[in-house]
Amino acid sequence: MNQTYMCPSCRAKTRFNVIEQVVTPVMWNSNEGEYEAAEETAPFHLAYNGPDKRVQCGSCGLVEDEIRFIKMAENAGR
Repeated sequence: MNQTYMCPSCRAKTRFNVIEQVVTPVMWNSNEGEYEAAEETAPFHLAYNGPDKRVQCGSCGLVEDEIRFIKMAENAGR
C-alpha cells in the first residue's frame, strides 16, 4: 500500500481498514429453497463491475471507494 489516505468525513490520516471485495455470483434455487453458486454466463446475470477495494476509516467508520480517500489526501496537500 503506497497510497496516502485521508477520510472525506472526519479528515483522519492515520487509521484505516482496507476491504478486499470477493465476488461470488449466486442464484435462488426455488426447488431447494436456498442460494447456490451461479455460472457467470447465465442469462440475465450481470457481472459485478464495482471496485476491488473499499476503505473504512478507523476513526469515524465511513466506508467508501478507495479513490475517494486517495483524492482527499491529494487535495489536502495543495
